[in-house]
Amino acid sequence: MAHVLSRTVLMTAATLGALVTASVAQAEDTACDWTPDRAVTVIVPWGTGGGTDANARRLASLLEQEMGVPFNVVNRTGGNGVVGHTALARARPDGYTIGAATIELATMHHLGLTPLTWQDATPIALVDQNPASVVVKADARWDSLEALLKEAKEHPGELTASGTAQGGIWHLALAGMLQAEGLPPDAIRWVPSQGAAPALQELMAGGVNVATPSLSEAQHLVEQGELKALAYMSDTPNSNLPDVPLTADLLDSGWTQSAFMTISGPGKLPEEMTCAYANAIEKITQSDEWAQFKASRGSEVVFEGPEQTAELFSETDQQLGEVINAIGLAR
Repeated sequence: MAHVLSRTVLMTAATLGALVTASVAQAEDTACDWTPDRAVTVIVPWGTGGGTDANARRLASLLEQEMGVPFNVVNRTGGNGVVGHTALARARPDGYTIGAATIELATMHHLGLTPLTWQDATPIALVDQNPASVVVKADARWDSLEALLKEAKEHPGELTASGTAQGGIWHLALAGMLQAEGLPPDAIRWVPSQGAAPALQELMAGGVNVATPSLSEAQHLVEQGELKALAYMSDTPNSNLPDVPLTADLLDSGWTQSAFMTISGPGKLPEEMTCAYANAIEKITQSDEWAQFKASRGSEVVFEGPEQTAELFSETDQQLGEVINAIGLAR
């Protein structure tokens, strides 16, 4: 009889446990059931026509289909991203303002541009990530990243590179790689540019020796044989140029660096809204429409949820903060 009672108690406990688990899961699902009932503003801190703008606009159109209300993209430019990121972080956390928060949210405060940090916003999802590359002219004397770094070590400051403004992500990618490999972060001198396109033009004209844009930005010239890619600052091959060597494999430090774009909300966005947006965005990133869009831009499909996106911001803040300090740009 006692044996039967024990089984009954165990079965009851198991049943209760299952009910509790189901209740928690149901509560979590309910917490993610929030949906907007009017138009949502999507703030883009950068100008029209760029990669961030293109990704944000395509995602906004798919969010309209998924959530059933208009998603209106507004470009809030100025201050090297400060204006738009500030507008996003300080908006009312009611679910009706989200935005394209980029990697600069983890670096601009180190540069003294603003006291704003990534913690002033609410990370929702990582939706775009583009590792840097190391590209040179097709007839350049270096056939490998190792050869390039050897010359930079032996003749520091003689080689030049470009890809963005001083302190921009492609500058930090190069300086960080040099520092991680035990070289001075200015062993290859940085020549500021207004972006990857003019930097690649300068490289083609022989004005600089190296450029470090995303591989997708250099892909066309690499495929045409005008440039050669010595490295991809990633631990995963690029599907469009899978033979480009990975810095994670080549370098003792295993250095990698990417520019990235997230969808984030204002600070203190409620969990139910964060979760609802994350779920909708994850569904979109798994769609054929999104895959085709990313393929058309030479980019990989990526998605990370709120916790992983916050971790990425935190790690980037620390890593690039050290680089910014090392190159003397910390303010």
